[in-house]
Amino acid sequence: MLIQRFKSKIHRATVTEANLNYVGSITIDIALLEACNIQEGERVQIVNNNNGERLETYTIAGERGSGVICLNGAAARKAEVGDVIIIISYALMTPEEAAEYTPITVFPAENNKIS
Repeated sequence: MLIQRFKSKIHRATVTEANLNYVGSITIDIALLEACNIQEGERVQIVNNNNGERLETYTIAGERGSGVICLNGAAARKAEVGDVIIIISYALMTPEEAAEYTPITVFPAENNKIS
């Protein structure tokens, strides 16, 4: 049996862009993705602290060091520039793997930089 378990998250990132005319997804500074072990194309849940919206999409790697957090396509309707969001990834694990796994949490500093 496999269970779905919290794998990693970027906690309290600030939305820097919203691009309605893009195919979809969320663009995230690759430095943030690497710091929390989220891969490009990985499914993530987005939780908006400002308005309570929740959505799922996939990641696109943004320019390293840019601090970009850009909701694309329909997701752009779920947040505004300046909103604070949490980006969460999950993984399927056996109960034994889950008992041993330590999730990774990244707390971005100002401008979504790694502190």
